[in-house]
Amino acid sequence: MKHGLLSLCTLLCCITAMAQKPIVVPLWPNGTPNDNGLTGENIFYEGGRCMNITTPYLYVYPAEKPTGKAVLMCPGGGYHHTAMTHEGTMMADWFNTQGITYAVLLYRMPNGHCEVPSTDAAEALRLMRQQATAWRLDPHKVGIMGGSAGGHLAITIANNFTTAETRPDFQILLYPVVSMNQGTHSGSKKNLLGENPSQKDIERFDFSKRINPNTPKAFIVASADDHSVSPVGNTLPYVQQLIENDIPVSLHIYPIGAHGWGFNDNFTYKTQWTDELEKWLREEIK
Repeated sequence: MKHGLLSLCTLLCCITAMAQKPIVVPLWPNGTPNDNGLTGENIFYEGGRCMNITTPYLYVYPAEKPTGKAVLMCPGGGYHHTAMTHEGTMMADWFNTQGITYAVLLYRMPNGHCEVPSTDAAEALRLMRQQATAWRLDPHKVGIMGGSAGGHLAITIANNFTTAETRPDFQILLYPVVSMNQGTHSGSKKNLLGENPSQKDIERFDFSKRINPNTPKAFIVASADDHSVSPVGNTLPYVQQLIENDIPVSLHIYPIGAHGWGFNDNFTYKTQWTDELEKWLREEIK
């Protein structure tokens, strides 16, 4: 596969082709609070992939006619890279037409430093609430979304938050990685926790067995034939815990689609899942 290295300027042209030009915000203008062990610049490739992420950014697409709702998207990529286009910027127009401000997080890769991605995601939520007036947001209607490993990052924030400012008001999960035990996606686990993770870290980032009772309501979409990265069997225990803790959850499992479809038109059930999400955001987030 051809990998053409792109400049940041070229990347911005690519990711904004299907949406308004975003507000690009450096997440840590005074330096990151922790280190992922990577050096050099972010590397952008054709197709919207970004690797070697050492400098995180938030790409914000404000709604022209805002309802106050906002979504922070964490693209997937196995904690190895971020799929910034089909699991990120392609959805900006769709959210904006509903009056929802949409932000895509270019978060740092963990490289075995498990705290790094969630540090970035928590800061992004904090920043969005701090900018609520400027971006015309309701700080009580800010949710987190993620696909695949980005879904795991969203789940982490939804359960491991430490302050009200970093707790999302809702979570939207596309074929998420849920477990860090046997049967999970080995690449995501290795990239997040390292070669020989401690049992403490495995349990801390494994949400198939525990949640926070204050976890926000959830909308979850997956494919029944996703057997490689995010098997539905790993998602169902998380759903069961939400139900047992009286946390509202809307679960949609489609028969085909496998993994990683994002906002691509070639996913057979794109109309169905987006229609259901639009209705859920309208009826459940008030």
